[in-house]
This record gives sequence, C-alpha cells and structure tokens, in this order.
Amino acid sequence: MTFHEQLARDTAPDRDFLLSAPVIQRCLAGDVTCELYVAFLTQAYHHVRHTVPLMMALGARLPERHAWLQEAVLHYLDEEAGHDQWILNDIANAGGDRAVAAASEPNVATDAMVACAYDTVMRRNPVGFFGMVHVLEGTSVALAVQAADRIQRALDLPSNAFSYLRSHGELDKEHVNHLAGILARFSDAEDRAAVVRCARSMYWLYGQVFRGLEAQSPVMATNGRQRRTA
Repeated sequence: MTFHEQLARDTAPDRDFLLSAPVIQRCLAGDVTCELYVAFLTQAYHHVRHTVPLMMALGARLPERHAWLQEAVLHYLDEEAGHDQWILNDIANAGGDRAVAAASEPNVATDAMVACAYDTVMRRNPVGFFGMVHVLEGTSVALAVQAADRIQRALDLPSNAFSYLRSHGELDKEHVNHLAGILARFSDAEDRAAVVRCARSMYWLYGQVFRGLEAQSPVMATNGRQRRTA
C-alpha cells in the first residue's frame, strides 16, 4: 500500500464527516440559493488567498533532507497564484459584491482552518501541509464539477460564475496524481504522521466551514439592493 492509499484509508471517517455536511447534499440535489453559493465562495476566498503565502512559508522552512520538494512547491505556487481573484470574479458574476466579500471577516471555522495550516507550517512539521493539499484537492475532484453543474442548473447563472469550481475540479485531477508522487517519497514516520494529522484536522475544520454556511443568513448585494435569506 502506498502512503497516498494509506492516507486515504486512515482518514476515511474524517472525509465522511466532511462529505456528510447537509449543505453539500443540498447543493448536489440542486437545493441551493444564490446567497448560499456566494456565502460558500466568500469563505473559499478567505482560505484560498492564503495558499500562496502558505506555500512560500513552506518552501522557506523545508529542511535540507526535503530540498527535493522545492521544485514541487514552485510548481504549486505557479498554478495557485491568482485563484483568489477568480473567486471574487465568480462572486460578482453570481450577483454578489466582490468588494464586500473581500472586506468581510472569515467565519470562525474558516479562520481556524487557515490558522491550523499556518501552525502546521510554522510550528510543527512543515511537510504536514500536504495533508491540507490532500483534503482540498481530493474534495475538489470528488465534488467541484458536479456541484457546479447542479448549482448552475438550479440558479440559471452564467458559466463565468463557476471558474473556481470548474477549473479546480479539472486541475486538481492532475494535482492528485502529483501529490501521490510527492507522498510516495515521504518515508520518515514523523513526516507521514504530520501529513495524517493535518489531513484529519482539515477534514474536520472544512466540514465545520460547510456546516456553518446555512447558519449565517448572508447578505448579498444585487443590482443595488440588499437581499437577505430567511
């Protein structure tokens, strides 16, 4: 069994917790509002905008024995740069206000997810960050394109409101294979444990992000008017 396969096996219950979030099931069933979609994108913006800084911090903290990872980190940096702006564009194209979203505060769960990632990189074992990569990219491949199709049909939104979901769904298929190659070179037990620990934490925290979306009552600016969900 490869480490990538072991990681998937050992975190399966944590993955199930994330995927069982009621809002995910709602979206896949087409039971979604524009407000809910914009709320999701807003929280996505608040964690995606940290991807590049986190990768830069990871690259700076790699020990000599992991110097081989520098090329992989540079590859991720090149591919992830600017994705936060894609999300803001999607928000605007879905009828939301990109400036309001960018200026908003992340939810507690989103804030905790980002904080956990920084803590992994800065205080624990930096390679544990690939546990977060595993969670976000694996979830994206499993759900992103399917969710985008269902949400678009339900809300009759333009295709340019789904650049984040659709691009990540396709791009992350390649990334998952790339990640498997990276994980295969982690032979140290402490490195593997750090990846598993981070992945478990991220599944739980990301699950809480989704569970918090329906509890919000987000406000969305549409054509100069303010609209609030019940």
